[in-house]
Amino acid sequence: MILCAGLGTRLRPLTDVLPKPAIPVAGLPLVRYGLALLAGAGVRRAVVNVHHLADAMAKTALAAGQACGVEVAISREPVIAGTGGALREARALLAGASEIVLVNGDVLCDVDLRAAIDAHRAAAAGGALATMLLLPMPPGAPFASVEVDGGGAVRRIAGHGPGAAGGAPLAPWHFPGVHVLSPALLDEVPAEPFAADVNRHVYPPLLARGAVRGLPVSGYWNDLGTPARYLEASRDLLAGRVPLGRLPGADPWPGCDLAPGAEPSARICAARGARIDPAAVLRGPVIAGEGARIECGAQVGPYAMIGAGAVVGAGACVRDAVVWPGTEIGPGEHAEHAIAAGARRVAGA
Repeated sequence: MILCAGLGTRLRPLTDVLPKPAIPVAGLPLVRYGLALLAGAGVRRAVVNVHHLADAMAKTALAAGQACGVEVAISREPVIAGTGGALREARALLAGASEIVLVNGDVLCDVDLRAAIDAHRAAAAGGALATMLLLPMPPGAPFASVEVDGGGAVRRIAGHGPGAAGGAPLAPWHFPGVHVLSPALLDEVPAEPFAADVNRHVYPPLLARGAVRGLPVSGYWNDLGTPARYLEASRDLLAGRVPLGRLPGADPWPGCDLAPGAEPSARICAARGARIDPAAVLRGPVIAGEGARIECGAQVGPYAMIGAGAVVGAGACVRDAVVWPGTEIGPGEHAEHAIAAGARRVAGA
């Protein structure tokens, strides 16, 4: 299940146009990377919950699932149900699952889900209902920690929980928004509050009995929570810093192969139907989407994503920027360290 019902308030005004999991990241909707992560772990059926701009989110998720070979079912939430309540509301659609992999829809990550599912199965034999994947806490990050005892049991989340027996030290970790659940966990989701949070309302009663486990993993992670992090994710994808081997169906460089010995940052890829004037200057990495047009004297790149059908006008400059599909960068306009979405220009730094 991919959680896609949130309002994406920190990315406004971009999320006034599209739900956050539908925003284009290196030319693909963010939710497609999440579905690809599931597909790479052998998942063939997924539930996506929708609330904010629900029809647009549902349409995007269904198309992304088709591209990744994952059958997608939509759980509509007329009233937003929270990360825990979403499980309750989607229970009928989750029926028959051996495990439930729960992923936040606003993250871009590369972790070994197959190994995580195997680890959860082993933990479930000892009574675990949930396994939280954990990353080292980024230095100076403001994230609340998940604290784990020496045996791998989660004992506190964001400072709440019973702590370790005898006051033993706990190790703090960062939770990237990926869990593996046993179906029996659904019985622990309360009816009230309706908008139940999995970390505040579902897990805390389970901590004392060791039913929530922590699994340290490694891999790329970005929550795209702000315009700056959105641009960072785009840069990382364009520069080849996001491993794509576990994300089948989410390659932003389709049919664009590097010359032998070339660096990923040197890539310039023009999709079918893109038109680039010979007098335009491009510095990789750059992707120009299907039907994009880059006019005479424009300077594009490095780190530029030009969406499908977008236009970069004569003499314009686009650097370290994301230009959404169908957006026009006017003649002579400068779009640097920014996201251009229709008439909107949002600074990313």
